[in-house]
Amino acid sequence: MSKGLSGMFQPRSIAVIGGGAWCRQVIVQCRRMGYGGAIWPVHPKAAEVEGYPAFARLEDLPGAPDAAFIGINRHATIEAVALLSAMGAGGAVCFASGFSEALAEDETGSDLQAALVAAAGEMPILGPNCYGFVNALDGALLWPDQHGCSRVERGVAILTQSSNIAINLTMQQRGLPIAYVVTCGNMAQTGQARIAMALLDDPRVTAIGLHIEGFGDLRDWEALAAKAHARGVPLVALKVGASEQARQATVSHTASLAGSDAGAQALLDRLGIPRLRALPDLLETLKLLHCCGPLAGRGIASISCSGGEASLIADMAEGGGLRFPPLSGDQRVRLRAALGPMVALSNPLDYHTYIWRDTDAMAAAWSGMTGEGIALTVSIVDYPVTDASDWACATQAALRVRAETGAPFAVVATLPELMPPDVAAELMAGGVVPLMGLREALAAAEAAASLRAPDPVPLCLPGQVAAERLLDEGAAKAALAAHGLAVPRNRTARADGMAQAIEGLRGPFAVKGVGLAHKSDHGAVRLGVAAADIARVASEIGTSEVLVEEMVSDTVAELLVGVVRDPAHGFVLTLGAGGVLTELMRDTVSLLVPAAPEAIRAGLEQLRIAPLLAGYRGKPGANMDAILEAVAAVQDYVLAHAETLGEVEINPLLATPDRAVAVDALIRKG
Repeated sequence: MSKGLSGMFQPRSIAVIGGGAWCRQVIVQCRRMGYGGAIWPVHPKAAEVEGYPAFARLEDLPGAPDAAFIGINRHATIEAVALLSAMGAGGAVCFASGFSEALAEDETGSDLQAALVAAAGEMPILGPNCYGFVNALDGALLWPDQHGCSRVERGVAILTQSSNIAINLTMQQRGLPIAYVVTCGNMAQTGQARIAMALLDDPRVTAIGLHIEGFGDLRDWEALAAKAHARGVPLVALKVGASEQARQATVSHTASLAGSDAGAQALLDRLGIPRLRALPDLLETLKLLHCCGPLAGRGIASISCSGGEASLIADMAEGGGLRFPPLSGDQRVRLRAALGPMVALSNPLDYHTYIWRDTDAMAAAWSGMTGEGIALTVSIVDYPVTDASDWACATQAALRVRAETGAPFAVVATLPELMPPDVAAELMAGGVVPLMGLREALAAAEAAASLRAPDPVPLCLPGQVAAERLLDEGAAKAALAAHGLAVPRNRTARADGMAQAIEGLRGPFAVKGVGLAHKSDHGAVRLGVAAADIARVASEIGTSEVLVEEMVSDTVAELLVGVVRDPAHGFVLTLGAGGVLTELMRDTVSLLVPAAPEAIRAGLEQLRIAPLLAGYRGKPGANMDAILEAVAAVQDYVLAHAETLGEVEINPLLATPDRAVAVDALIRKG
């Protein structure tokens, strides 16, 4: 574990500063977990706290504590942190609230938080406004409340900014071995990514789950993803902020910048971190990763003794990223030998109940659903809450399959409550994943199959200059053309100078009003204008100047190419259906700048209009290389102006069989 946090997370001595109920509970929980190190209560008046002799001042301690829980008011917390830092303490948990998360009620909160960070110096702190951590590997914890963790030899780590969510997750009854739970609070000094990087140094950690409200330092997240991939420890995340209400709650709760959800998704994709949408899904995914690690593919096999369950899992997986490969010849031979001629072989498979209670036959049949192209085999088993003794054959069959084949294998209860805790523990001990809930199981499998290496190219980070100046279309096109973007030949002129403006240009023309961001909304775009009509049309548009340009023919599809400055995530590149379809279809994908050509191509192939680009019903397709060159030109402009850029939008980019031409452009910059 990294030197900066190892002393705090694996402490040999703990100081508990304060004598209230929260501080007493820290000592109680340490004792219950069997913590074997020294515990030093610090209280100015008490002789003892929870049976431990108390010290009146920090200066009276026998030495610098490896970890300290500070459970006193916010002003006194700053003083205690300064003393601990001067003593050379390993780190501190700052429990008090009223710092930057309380700015709406107390405008001094930000100043106090800055003072706290200054007081800490090089000493790591968690919080303020957080519960601290539980280390269930060593029985060490700075935690002022109940928790559901028990001692484990290896397990997953869970990091969250919310202490309440952390408590709830420790209470899970899903058989998941939790090695660490860490709450981050305001992250005044030590961010979530840096904490996760420290936990990666503990070889007993098998996977890390992150409940994220805001990212903070993006370079730290890039470093975390790279280190986790190098160490072979998978990361998965539950990122909140998809709704406007959630974004508002995030800002008020953690004083972190949530940013756009499209940017958050693009960042997680770039880091190779799968995203879950619910806490049960996060727990089940961590359990799958703890037992099996990342899945080798998206092919899964399902076996159950009911056709209803076979149909249910097939329907629930429809539209997702998982697939049920058809049975191979070898699988059919093995299954037929185990099941006889009465069972129709398929994937998902209903094996009926002919072999129920025959553990040997059940193991043989379930083994038959493993093999090449199958990343995970699941057996659907619901254990009754009345008397589950007759289901012991299923447990033993699953354990035998895992032991004999070594293939990733899971027993899935369609309802979470139909997987008894003792059965889950027995399956886990044998390397079989006890997944609770069919929907959760599918979410876990999809996430475990989505892990990949992070993009090694650093993100382009936005500058701090406010972007308030809007370039007109002609200036925007000229700026982008200088970076290689193809634009129509055009000229800007006053309405009474149209005859000279179109000299050397070939009609028909597009005529547009200058100075309007959304010209179509103002009726300021006229297409297919003949040379003889151009003066009249320019006068009707009504702006002091108009842009006249040659029209583009043979269009296959209209695309949107946009880049928006997102302070929380970088520059978000959006690709999608453009023109009049932009708002109607909302057919877009988002990446972060710089995006590699292969990522851009893959993004375009995800669009609903992808068949048009490929050539639909015998019609010619678009020149994909030209589209990629256009996007590359936009990115090149962004990289050159990152300090001042707010937004770039091309809508539409006309894709033809030969080229890709930007016929409208907008740039907002400082």
